[in-house]
Amino acid sequence: MPLVVPGLQSKDGGASASSNSQDDWMNKLMGKKLGDKHDEITFAKQDLPEEHRVLGPDSMSTMDHKPERLNVHVDEDGTVRNVRYG
Repeated sequence: MPLVVPGLQSKDGGASASSNSQDDWMNKLMGKKLGDKHDEITFAKQDLPEEHRVLGPDSMSTMDHKPERLNVHVDEDGTVRNVRYG
């Protein structure tokens, strides 16, 4: 009997649901800054998932693995450079 872990495999057996969400977030956030409202260069922080953290280049972070947490990596000027779950 195969091991089935909810949320790690799509119904069709393809890529995981979280990788699709990660790609969606990557498309929404890459190259933008985080702020209070949406416009062509800003994404509103309140529209991020409840479980998220924003990490700057010198940010300290815990090493705990939380697959539902979206990690948003920004550069010195606050522009999003990487997005991943974990």
